[in-house]
Amino acid sequence: MAADRDIRVRFAPSPTGEPHVGNLRTALFNWLFARHHGGTFVVRVEDTDQTRYVEDALGVILESLRWLGLDWDEGPEVGGPYAPYLQSQRLDIYHGAAQDLVDRARAYWCHCSRERLDRVRKERQHDGLPGGYDRHCRDLGLSQHADPDAVPVVRFKMALEGETAVDDLIRGHVVWDNGLSDDFIILKSDGFPTYHLANVVDDHIMHISHVLRAEEWLSSTPRHLQLYDALGYEPPLFGHLPMILGPDRAKLSKRHGSTSVLEYRTLGFLPEAMVNFMALLGWSLDDKTDVISRDDLVKSFSLERIGKGAAVFDLDRLQWMNGVYIRTLEDDDLAERMLPYLGGDGVVDRGYLRRIVPLVRERLKTMADVPEWTSYFFKEELSYDAADLVQKGMDRDSTVGALEATLRVLEGTGELAVEPLEEGLRAAAAELELSGRKLFGAIRVAVTGRSASPPIFETMEVLGRARCLARIAVAANRLEGEVAGSTDRVA
Repeated sequence: MAADRDIRVRFAPSPTGEPHVGNLRTALFNWLFARHHGGTFVVRVEDTDQTRYVEDALGVILESLRWLGLDWDEGPEVGGPYAPYLQSQRLDIYHGAAQDLVDRARAYWCHCSRERLDRVRKERQHDGLPGGYDRHCRDLGLSQHADPDAVPVVRFKMALEGETAVDDLIRGHVVWDNGLSDDFIILKSDGFPTYHLANVVDDHIMHISHVLRAEEWLSSTPRHLQLYDALGYEPPLFGHLPMILGPDRAKLSKRHGSTSVLEYRTLGFLPEAMVNFMALLGWSLDDKTDVISRDDLVKSFSLERIGKGAAVFDLDRLQWMNGVYIRTLEDDDLAERMLPYLGGDGVVDRGYLRRIVPLVRERLKTMADVPEWTSYFFKEELSYDAADLVQKGMDRDSTVGALEATLRVLEGTGELAVEPLEEGLRAAAAELELSGRKLFGAIRVAVTGRSASPPIFETMEVLGRARCLARIAVAANRLEGEVAGSTDRVA
């Protein structure tokens, strides 16, 4: 199938808002298909709907592609990085195609007013007919138009009889009854083409071999196939990708979680995890493999393994997968990726952060968790309830004694190291006739401000002797003050 022609595919977004997961999943599948076959991936911005154009949307679309690593291969400028093609800069091409269709009686000028179109639509609906255009202007000459002052549009003459069929690469043989179609607009009154004309013309000019697009465009395929035929173009091969649904099987929307791709970057997801996750929204390597590297995705991707059924977006699965990717990062790489979540370069010492990474790696589901799990490594003061220092089976007096014994151990050592630190504190616990769990629980709260943390000896080693001494002394003093009746929180 793919080997019969040079592979050229395109991602053709409209700048009408921020790109969501479905948009970028389409881009990803096209990119993987092109890279698998050594083909060309084109980005073409379909900005002909000026009424829905959103300022800055194009920048967000391109930034999303770059973040995911979906590079494109050509553009209107020589050299790279390439700019995308913009349809708004190619209007003369579409005007020429529309005029050619009119000249050959495959399209016609329609002067019907908006009021007439609304009236006809309501009448047809009342009569149980499809709500499309009634072809009033189809066979009228310009002199016969009832409203010559109306700003005209160009409509395409769809076949009135027979069938239009496509052998879809994903959905198989699909057939439409031409008698149910209507004559759609290909050139609007503002001089801009509709999507239907512009994408057909550009796909031909750009030698697009395969059109892989969302399932919602399947119903437009008979229009496009008849346009290809009328213009004398060879159509590309079509493949319509499955829908993406939320866990409740409803169409994916913001109530299922963030859908703008760059929001996931803000939320701390890695681009590697997003690519892996989106690839599995409708495609699979087999029935058991979840984590697949980008290189393996390119190597293994095929249209044959894209399913017809809707894919389900599962945020829990994405979070799990993101954690897997975080745990595979080299320490230096993870430290660099943590920096933006801690204030950036110049705020955090890289060497110190590099020592923290192995302690918190296993606890991170997203990079947005970084401040939560590292805060006590950077804060000068901790805030927690003094009562949290007191472990089950202990009282305040025994906890103060345990913390003071810990201070003596630390004061008798040099810079902290895990093995001698553990040896000294276990000996102190035995002398106090306390279990290690009790002593180490009190120490954990004193030096981190929380009851759960990475391994306590490794954590203390990274925090350093001076900081640990100061925090344990503060904890003992405040707790001792509460024994005497103070209700102050520990700072």
